[in-house]
Order: sequence, then structure tokens, then C-alpha cells
Amino acid sequence: MTKTFIGPQLRQLRRERRQTQAEMAKALGVSAGYVNLLENNQRSLSVRLLMALADAYQVDWRDVVRDETSNHLSELRNVMRDPMFSGNVPDLQEMRAAIEHAPRLVEQFVTLYGIHRRTLERIMRQGRAGSSEALLASSAEAVIHDFFRDNSNYFDSLERAAEQVRREEACDTDDIYAVLKARLANAHGIAVRRRAAEDMTQALRLYDREARIVHLSEALDHCNQVFQLAHVVCLVEFQDLLNELTASSGITNKTSLARCQIELANYFAAAFLMPYEPFLQTAESTAYDIDRIVARFAVSFEQACHRLTTMQRPGAQGVPFFFLRVDKAGNVTKRFNSTSFHLAEYGGACPVWKIHMAFRTPGVILPQFVELPDGERFFTISRTADRPAINLETQDHRLSVALGCELKYAKRLRYAASFNIEDEALFSKIGINCHLCPRQACSQRAHQPVFMELPVDTARRGNTRYES
Repeated sequence: MTKTFIGPQLRQLRRERRQTQAEMAKALGVSAGYVNLLENNQRSLSVRLLMALADAYQVDWRDVVRDETSNHLSELRNVMRDPMFSGNVPDLQEMRAAIEHAPRLVEQFVTLYGIHRRTLERIMRQGRAGSSEALLASSAEAVIHDFFRDNSNYFDSLERAAEQVRREEACDTDDIYAVLKARLANAHGIAVRRRAAEDMTQALRLYDREARIVHLSEALDHCNQVFQLAHVVCLVEFQDLLNELTASSGITNKTSLARCQIELANYFAAAFLMPYEPFLQTAESTAYDIDRIVARFAVSFEQACHRLTTMQRPGAQGVPFFFLRVDKAGNVTKRFNSTSFHLAEYGGACPVWKIHMAFRTPGVILPQFVELPDGERFFTISRTADRPAINLETQDHRLSVALGCELKYAKRLRYAASFNIEDEALFSKIGINCHLCPRQACSQRAHQPVFMELPVDTARRGNTRYES
């Protein structure tokens, strides 16, 4: 043990405790200068000092003396052999110095390089496969999305369960909240309490299983309060059904399984509030007028749009829609798809699509005919969806949602009735996102595409700086 050097470990331990060398020296009963020598591997660790270190900092001495320098050096040398680092590559001595003096930085650098390599491999697989699917292969959201898509976004067992509960609790639409509250209390001994938003800063709904209380934030409007109670009813009464459905999903990650069950419970809640047959009848009779649907079932615009994507019961199908929700930065926060529309699966970041323009006109439905680079054509509508607002800081936390279908179904929607779909100028040329879009001469291009070189001519200036 007298020849054990622990400079990097000692320095890291001191920094984690936010101590100076003098403060550590006092804790160990040595001089500050001696701590400095230890950290720079100019003195080896004695047994006495090792015991003092373990006692003073409550650490396992095995962790202190574990030397992973050789492993880190090997990993770093492998990383630096990548051709991307050709040129002035650090020598062995520099790499050893980096590991000794900045081990966490080296660790993070190696981790970042690993992410870089995996991303490149996915892009290469994507290029060979001709699709973007490989890029999303490890995403929990993608796995759940694929599970719903593989089931055509329709789960008959949940539909039947919701219909059964609705028959047992037959009531008018404006009485559903009271009925659900009573069912939870009478059948399960679960109370429902509305709480001040200040008391629930991190959640909108909290089900305390031990106390058997559902806490609802006052930040939720009425239709979302009802939705949350229906969600809890599913968790309480149909957990076995959720387990059965997720068992066939192929999802094994614990967090992903929980996320999937949450989405399935949301599906049940929507099916309960908007029963299949009455909902489809209303949609068809109003030419899919979403505002009329919202008024009929007392739900939110987003809830109605989401429910429209589930009208895929064999023998009683509605228009097959895709649904996408984005925030103001363009991040996709929810997506469901029963169509071949790849934009809903892999993107949503095209600035030509009006889902982003909807933020300029809150609450206004924006219809749009779009065409993808491969020639596929769709009809979409976009509109903002408000988030709970309880103070000045949350009053503009809007999202934007889009609902779309293949062009051949557009004639069944009132939003498309006034357009001449034979007019070629009607279609907006959009893409999945700039990285994956091969479209040339697009004035909205923000990135060079991954799989092609755009033409560059010094004699002319194109629509963007990426081509000329």
C-alpha cells in the first residue's frame, strides 16, 4: 500500500466536498502542502492516511485505491485513433496528464465520442434502409409510438371496457365529473380533492394509493379534471388489462412500460368520455367539424383531435388521421398515427408546415394541403392548444397540434370543402426536417441534408447559403 498513488481520486473527492486543500489537510491531520503532493502523485498513500481518509469522508477504502487509469488510458487512446482527430494528436504523456488532472472531463469526452459513433452508425443504417427508422430505434417514445401504430391506434379491449363503465354510469355529459367521483368513492374508497396550484407545483394530478386520495390541481380546467378521473378509473379497475396489453408490446424497459400504460389509460379515458359509436356518428354527420365535436362531448380541442385518430374499429372506420403536437421550439411532444404519413413519425420540424404558424394566430384553425418530396399528398389542419395557466408566467404556455389525412379523404372534411384540389399551386412543398429533406431551392432550408450534396456555384446566389 505504501506505493499506491491516488492523486485524481483524492482531488475529485475534495472537489465533490467543495473543500480547499487546506480544509482537507485539516480533516486528515496533515499539511496542505502534503495534500498537494498527494494530488499530483508526488507522494504515495500510506495505510494510516488511507484509514484517516475513510473515517473523515465516510468512503470505502477500496473505492479510494481502485486505479482505473489504465482503462481510461486505453479508452482514450482508442478514441484518439479515429481519423477525425488526424493532425496534432496528443501523445501518451499528455493523455496520462489529462486522466490524472481531469478524470471526469476525460470520462465525459469518451462518453460523448461513444454517442457520436452510435449516431453515425444509425445514420448509416438509415441510409442503407432508406428511412429514418433507425435513428429512433432506441427511443422510448418511438417504441411506444410503433406499438400504437402496429395496432392501428385502436385497442378494442379498452373500447369495450370503457363502454361497459359508461353503461354502468349512464348520465348526461355535464354530470360525468360527479359520477366518476362517486364511483371512485363508492366502489373503491378513493376520495377526490382539488388543491391549490401552489401546493402542487410539480404535478397536475397525484394519486396517493396509500391514503386513497386523488389530488387534482386547480390549474386543470373542467374537461381535464374529468379526463384525469377517467384515467384513474382505468388504473384502478383495469390494471390487469393494461398489463395484458403491454405484455404483448415487446417493451421490456421498466420506464417505457410505465409510459406505455399511461398512454393506454389515456386511451381508455378518451374512449369513456367520447364513446366510439356516438363519437363517430357525430364526426361523420358534422363533416369532422372539431368545434362541434368539442361542444357535443365537452372535451378539449386536443382531446377531440386525439380521439379522431382512434376511429379504426373493423367495419366502422372513420377517416384515418395522424396527430402531432409540437411546442414553440418545434419539439414533438406527442404523436399518433394510423396513416403512412412519415412526417408524424420522424419529424415535424419543417417551417413550411403551418403547425408552426399556428402560434401566430392562437385558437384559429389553419387548413393546408401539403406534398412530401416523394410526392405523397395530405390535407392537414393546425391549431394551438392551451396549457393550464394559473399566473403571469404560465399564461402563454401554448402548444400547437396538427391533424392530417391522406388527400383522398379530404373531401369528407368540411375544412377542405372550399378548396379546388385540382389546383397544383394549392400544395405546400414540405419535408420531414432539413437534415432528411432532399428538396432543393427551398428558401426555408436551415441545414445541409445528410445524404446529398447540394450544388454550389460561385457565380450565383441561391435561395439559401447551402446551395447556389
